[in-house]
Amino acid sequence: MRSIQLALCAGAAVVAVMAPAAAAHAAPTENDGEGRVLVTPSTIAPGGEVDLRVDVCRGRHATGTSDAFAAPAHFSPAADRGDLFAEARIRSDAEAGDYEIWVRCKDGGQANGTVTVVHHHKPTHHPTHHATPIAPVHAGGGGTAETAAAEEGGPGTPHTVIGLVLAGVAAVAVAFRSVRRRRTDSD
Repeated sequence: MRSIQLALCAGAAVVAVMAPAAAAHAAPTENDGEGRVLVTPSTIAPGGEVDLRVDVCRGRHATGTSDAFAAPAHFSPAADRGDLFAEARIRSDAEAGDYEIWVRCKDGGQANGTVTVVHHHKPTHHPTHHATPIAPVHAGGGGTAETAAAEEGGPGTPHTVIGLVLAGVAAVAVAFRSVRRRRTDSD
């Protein structure tokens, strides 16, 4: 009987942990009126171009602005999904750092996000040191390897929630198996 109580407590604990986490990290819905801007890539050099997506707008148009943008970004429906899409060019004179992005939907919704501007310093050529490389060569990946590594932040909330669910299921399975064994041993 104690194993059943333990299994029920473990199940209740998993539900108690998952419910607030899932509610806190739920994606914004159209009714919220506020959302996030998905920026790809999230780290870019001055003069580069980023893709912007928002799913908070119920209408078909929105405008995005940032101190990093050369001009406002005008959103329109994306061809591949139900969200809005825009492209924005980063100012060639943008300083390195994080820049806020604000998107205003024509229907009154809004979203915000961040883009990080980085400066890639080119090595200077020293004529007296022909045989010694000044900077290592980044081979492969076409320069995207650094960007991809910068965007990876490890497991996020969805991975944590899945892990908790799996741990709870395993605890319940172990408890039921031990109850079944005890019943078979006592018969």
